Amino acid sequence: MEDRSYHHGDLRAALLAAAEVELTEKGVEAFSLRSVAKRAGVSHAAPAHHFGDARGLLTALAVEGFRRFLATQHRREALAAADPRAQLVAAGLGYVDFALAYPALFRLVFSSDRPDFTDPALCQAGDDAYAHLADQVTAAGGGPLETAAVWATAHGLADLLAAGRLKTLATLPPEARDSALAAVLTRSFPGS
Repeated sequence: MEDRSYHHGDLRAALLAAAEVELTEKGVEAFSLRSVAKRAGVSHAAPAHHFGDARGLLTALAVEGFRRFLATQHRREALAAADPRAQLVAAGLGYVDFALAYPALFRLVFSSDRPDFTDPALCQAGDDAYAHLADQVTAAGGGPLETAAVWATAHGLADLLAAGRLKTLATLPPEARDSALAAVLTRSFPGS
C-alpha cells in the first residue's frame, strides 16, 4: 500500500488551503471533508482530527476569510490619504476587492449559515471587522446609523459586482470603476 502520510509541515494550513479550493470549485453546498482530505493528499480522518467536522473546517476557513478581508481593506487604506473620509472610501474599495478576489470566501463569511458563528475565534474575527468599520465611521463623524448605511452600501456594491450583476461598473477600467465606487460610497457617509 502507498504511504499517504503527511510530509508537508503545517497540516492545518494545508487543509485550510485545500478547503478554500474545494469551496471555490464546489461551493458550500457540496463541500465535504473527504474531498478536502483528498485534495491535501491525506487520509480522510485528518481534517476531522484538526477540525471535528465540515462545519468546524468551514468555521476555521471563515476566520481566515475575515482576516483576509481586513488585510485587503488595510492594503487599500495604506494607499489612501489619512483623513477619515478617504480611509472610509479605501475600506469600501477594499471590501469590493475582497469580494472580487475571493468570491467563495466572501459568500462564506457574509451569506452562509454553515460556519459556527458562535465559535469564539469566528466571533472575534467578525467583531474585529465590524469594529474597524465602526471606528472609521466614528472618526468621520458618524454613529450607528451611518455605520449601517456605509456597511450596507459597501456590501451591496461588493455583492453585486462579485455576482456580475452591476455590469455598468464592472465593465469600466479599474481607475474609472474605483472612482465611480468612491462616488457611490461617499453618499452613505456622515454629513453627505
